[in-house]
Amino acid sequence: MTTTETNPFLAGNYAPVDEEITEFALTVRGKIPAPLSGRYLRTGPNPLGAPPDPFHWFLGNGMIHGVELRDGQATWYRNRWVRTADVAAAFGEPTPTGPSQPLYDASNTNVVGYAGRILSLTEGCYPYEMSPELATLGRFTPSVGDLPHGLTAHPKIDPVSGDLHGFSYWFVEPYLYYHVIDASGAVTVSEPVTLPRPVSMHDFAITNDHVLFFDQPYIFDLAVAATNGFPYRWAPEFGARLGIMPRGGTDADVRWVDTETCYCFHPMNAYDDGNRVVVDVPRMRSIGGDVAPEVDDLVLERWTVDLDAGALTTERLDDDGQDFCRINEAHLGSRHRYGYTLAMGNPGDGDGPYGSTRIFKHDFARSGREQHDFGSGRHPGEFVFVNDPERAGDEDGGWVMGLVFDAREGRSELVILDAQDFAGAEVAAIELPRRVPYGFHGNWVADPR
Repeated sequence: MTTTETNPFLAGNYAPVDEEITEFALTVRGKIPAPLSGRYLRTGPNPLGAPPDPFHWFLGNGMIHGVELRDGQATWYRNRWVRTADVAAAFGEPTPTGPSQPLYDASNTNVVGYAGRILSLTEGCYPYEMSPELATLGRFTPSVGDLPHGLTAHPKIDPVSGDLHGFSYWFVEPYLYYHVIDASGAVTVSEPVTLPRPVSMHDFAITNDHVLFFDQPYIFDLAVAATNGFPYRWAPEFGARLGIMPRGGTDADVRWVDTETCYCFHPMNAYDDGNRVVVDVPRMRSIGGDVAPEVDDLVLERWTVDLDAGALTTERLDDDGQDFCRINEAHLGSRHRYGYTLAMGNPGDGDGPYGSTRIFKHDFARSGREQHDFGSGRHPGEFVFVNDPERAGDEDGGWVMGLVFDAREGRSELVILDAQDFAGAEVAAIELPRRVPYGFHGNWVADPR
């Protein structure tokens, strides 16, 4: 039986909460910026009922937590399990509509706004569509075409065309598909990309002219699922490489460049620089662990690929362990000056990867780094950048916001910082009526204008 003694990802602030609530009376410290009109949404694993044995953190039922902001007020907090087939059945609700899931049914990794929709995502699954109040509307059904193996949890929305770029990986050949979905929900591109073996490809990157794929040796192995519930293992003997495909290209156009053997969860951003392609990545030497990832030698690097020579060079940007990379996404695919990351805790820390109290702001034009330290016992998650329309000419003209767990109070807060006064005082903190368990990713979903 899985217990908190044997699995730290069921204890402390990883432990699931056991009910859905809605609260309209929220305490606010500071002043919420008036231009913020929409909702901050963040998801993560939250097992409903007794978790399976063995339990892997990545596979818990998805729960979305949301805070709506409008007219300088925090108008509500609510949390809802995504109604996957199993969750809907547990609540005695109808089976979700939409295409059948290709293998398993989860929705616990990311939640994004796209073309008037809110999508809850986990790789290997069809996304779920959510209402602004976090009701599950059903599985996303493309208006044209199909997503035979679901969609990545980390799609990229082109800030120029508005198209959603994504991919899906699978355990039979060709192992990878690259997709483009337009604002109407039509799949306009579904290009197979040949890999030598099935791998866990968590994220990717796009530039204005290229698409980047990370072929790294975290490989599919069904036998290991019996031990830890998650069917992937680290296999460094296969090496690692970076694939670069021209936008509009095909499988035959992908250029593969060898890299050091490593794994990258969340590239920050990539861009074109003449005949070169540049991507900033938090790089780890290896990945392992039975109930959640255990990483080795995590640093922030810049990889530059000379397309004429087919050669890759690396530059160390920061020695401190960090991940959950974000930028001002108006600059996605273009050269970025600023990047925001979460400092990673030590593996032996009781809060695991969330054991730190700091987030970072990088200024790559000046090779500088600022930090915001939330103080003893206050542990942040991923912080996202939100543009201020009155400062849209500045790449860092806006706010960063994210959840902070206060271990002393046993409570979570949504904290807003001014990106241009990153180390300074909090602009506002919305005290939530309950703790939010440590989770994965989220986004600010603005109201339509």
